[in-house]
Amino acid sequence: MFPDEKIFVAGHSGMVGSAIVRQLKGLGCNNIITRSHAELDLTDQAAVGRFFQTERVERVVLAAAKVGGIHANSAYPADFISINLMIETNVIHQAFKAGVQNLLFLGSSCIYPKLAPQPIKEDYLLTGTLEPTNEPYAIAKIAGIKMCEAYNRQYGTCYRSVMPTNLFGPADNYHLENSHVIPAMLRKYHLAKLAMDGNVAAIMADEARYGLIPEDIRRALGYRADTKSLSKDHIPRVILWGTGAPRREFLHVDDMAAACIHVMQLDQSHFGDDNPSFLNVGTGKDITIRETAACIAGLVGYAGETVYDSEQPDGTPRKLLDTSRINSLGWQPRFSFREALEDTYHSYLKAIAPFKEFLVQ
Repeated sequence: MFPDEKIFVAGHSGMVGSAIVRQLKGLGCNNIITRSHAELDLTDQAAVGRFFQTERVERVVLAAAKVGGIHANSAYPADFISINLMIETNVIHQAFKAGVQNLLFLGSSCIYPKLAPQPIKEDYLLTGTLEPTNEPYAIAKIAGIKMCEAYNRQYGTCYRSVMPTNLFGPADNYHLENSHVIPAMLRKYHLAKLAMDGNVAAIMADEARYGLIPEDIRRALGYRADTKSLSKDHIPRVILWGTGAPRREFLHVDDMAAACIHVMQLDQSHFGDDNPSFLNVGTGKDITIRETAACIAGLVGYAGETVYDSEQPDGTPRKLLDTSRINSLGWQPRFSFREALEDTYHSYLKAIAPFKEFLVQ
């Protein structure tokens, strides 16, 4: 273990970074260094260099990244490749220049080919064409993995990478256009339930906490923002992208954080040479988008209509990770899918509580 080391967690305010910080503190690591974006812009090479030379950290967890769902990846491809490449290059190289020997890079399961054999083994990297809707992001993440491998080969560093499946949990992003599938679904179904109940005050509280509701979703809810009212003759419904047929694997962020710490503690013999420098992290189980939607609708108590917009893309047909390697090294997830959803929804509702002035008492 490394309780006395000075550890820099880049991206500490994000969902994954905050989970890692919580678990490190729980293990007695009290010398954790963090910086907000206002304090340190990771895309600024000179600023990152000054930070590492000044702080002299001993270990880095690189959880900072520009992330988003299928809509965001399609709408902002240049941002996803350029920002992530700058963050990775600056942090990895400047950490090396400052003498940091241990670094953990967080990648993504989207690095694998769109039609990779299932379940996906680490060896399948760069064996086929990527999913077009998130190719820029995937290329940036692949570059991060390869940077870590290159520095290990040339300089003998211990830079490792983990490839998580689809993550969700406390502190997730619930922006309805830029979030990932589960937080987007959870918020859509929660709002639809409120609309079905005629609870305008609660819709206003949700909007105050998690951001404005896009116009197309307002129409689906029958919510009129100008008058803060619901259309009397409109039946609320939930509209989801694609056909609902793709299969996805989901992991609670606290399980991911535990996996990161587990990988950080593994002996170096498990990496390099005949073994990839990175490890898949997931549950080893997947579920269709339709089944996921049904689970979330049931959890929030929504019994209305769900409409699938087949004009919108599905993304990769299936993405199930082979986690046998990390499992053989002693890590297993703790949360079931139902438990993970319940925990996430609880944290979602808890975050709305401070906006009680909008709620019906």
